[in-house]
Amino acid sequence: MRHKKVVPPESIICLDIEASGLGSRSYPIEIAWKRFDETSFDCFLINPETGYNWNDWDESAAQVHGIAYQDLLNQGIDVRVACTRLNSQLAGCTVYSDAFEFDYFWMRRLFDAAMVKPKFQLDGIESLLSIEQLDKYQRASKESSREHRAMSDVDDLLLGLKSCLL
Repeated sequence: MRHKKVVPPESIICLDIEASGLGSRSYPIEIAWKRFDETSFDCFLINPETGYNWNDWDESAAQVHGIAYQDLLNQGIDVRVACTRLNSQLAGCTVYSDAFEFDYFWMRRLFDAAMVKPKFQLDGIESLLSIEQLDKYQRASKESSREHRAMSDVDDLLLGLKSCLL
């Protein structure tokens, strides 16, 4: 039997990661997070040239998220800066994702590339929701038409969680 975590809504932080593709050599290209009460948030692109051997660019994934490779080179930040930024903003927190397995993989790729350890935990939203709430969330999620950018996905995730938790 699965047990739901009892977490006050104001302490919930949601995160989403867009990636270069879905393969085992894919890497994170955009990260966004936002608090449940929307009082703090961040979103940034990552320069793939600063990652270790990050060259697996999937054009079909690029069509889904709409992020041009050149934009990553021009506007993306260094992997070390990304990790420092996340650690300073999220230290000691648990951050929730609706695609835990994927986001955990890409978070590990980021922190491994920077040779830094995360100072926060990543968990799936299923740990916050009862089976009934998770079912409600998944039904609502299928009906939403997302613009697949990290902050848009975080906003949709928060909207879904608020409909289940409040």
